[in-house]
Amino acid sequence: MPETLWAAYTPDDQQPWDLKRAVHLHRRAAFAGTWDELHRDLKDGPEKAVSRLLNGTANLHAAKEFDKTSTLLFDAAVTQGEIGRLKAGWFYRFLLGPHPLHEKLTLLWHDHFATANGKVDDPGLMRRQNETLRTHAAGKFAPLLNAAVREPATLLYLDAQTNRKGHANENLARELMELFTVGVGHYTEADVKEAARALTGWSVDDGQFVELAERHDIGEKTVLGAKAKFDGAQLVDLLLKQPATADRLVKKLVRQFFSDTGVSADAAKQLADGLRERELDVGWAVETILKSRLFFADANLRNRVLMPVEYVVGSARVLELFDPAPSTLAMADWSARMGQDVFDPPNVGGWPTGKKWVHSRSLIARANYATALVTGPDSGRTVAYDPAGQAKRHGFGATPADVLTYHHRLLFGTDPPADTRNRLEPLPLPKLTTALLASPEAQLG
Repeated sequence: MPETLWAAYTPDDQQPWDLKRAVHLHRRAAFAGTWDELHRDLKDGPEKAVSRLLNGTANLHAAKEFDKTSTLLFDAAVTQGEIGRLKAGWFYRFLLGPHPLHEKLTLLWHDHFATANGKVDDPGLMRRQNETLRTHAAGKFAPLLNAAVREPATLLYLDAQTNRKGHANENLARELMELFTVGVGHYTEADVKEAARALTGWSVDDGQFVELAERHDIGEKTVLGAKAKFDGAQLVDLLLKQPATADRLVKKLVRQFFSDTGVSADAAKQLADGLRERELDVGWAVETILKSRLFFADANLRNRVLMPVEYVVGSARVLELFDPAPSTLAMADWSARMGQDVFDPPNVGGWPTGKKWVHSRSLIARANYATALVTGPDSGRTVAYDPAGQAKRHGFGATPADVLTYHHRLLFGTDPPADTRNRLEPLPLPKLTTALLASPEAQLG
């Protein structure tokens, strides 16, 4: 791949490795960095900082016995049949897990293979799908796609069990093409009908994927110009080989790690070409992005609206609310109030992106959540956040000017401008912190 567009980031006078870029890295590739994490990475340089995120060693605040506790939370949710507890279990992973990038990629694939418990109505199947997406989150796309489309939650959500010879249901075939692989404009309605025939017989029995031969249409089909007696597996293989599938993956990854404006068409093409050359290796693409000069360019800093999950978890992380931590049940509920209800996306297309998150209901919920974090009870904490005490722990004074400077650097990587000082320094310290968390600038990452 030519180095001109995805060249590795090397700090220089134009793009120095500074606090705002360390903040940017943790906002985009994780759920925000704490003061110690940011300054560790600032000292060690971008290469080590990115490597820590890629290998799951960036989080200085991961819970002890995390795997055991996470499993217990998920097990209890399934045993009790409570999807709310499953949501809380995932927020536990977001906040206290050792590998935030992996969780963020799992969330990305949950959006890509959008499945809602509101229809599936089975926390056990939703948990199973979640673990499948996590297992394959940073690997090659073929194992991920093959596993995801065979997940019982996916099949039930898309009515695959009603798809049989002579009575084809097109839901799974349509979303497999439109959303999971090639995208709109790269198939016809005739392709959808033929693909649905190829998928006849895929169903769910006792919570497991099954292929029912008696329901499968064994006749010849024509899909994307290819003629064969396609079955479901052969259809998936055909779609994986389409050039448009790599293009769609690039769009998904660019949306995650860049702003709405994305990257140039040439840069997107180069990344897609690289994916095709590497058998759609998502891990390679993520590493290429995070190590690139494009990712750390001024034009890519602080210009992407945080999704509710990112805002909810990131706000708790920057304030170091780990002991006691907020209630993860409350965190999941706050995220849902802002419009992102995990395990229940609004439709097969997943959640909105970018500026679509900026509306009055969401902004009011974000401001209320900021207040809840700082005051304590409405976020499930028994103690209030101490802005001055936290600033002092990291070498600052306890004056309003010092407290504001500390939190502004923590959130944005810069000192507060004069107008921000004039507006916030007269406030009581808890309200100062709340106002900064709820500010328009804090909704960007």
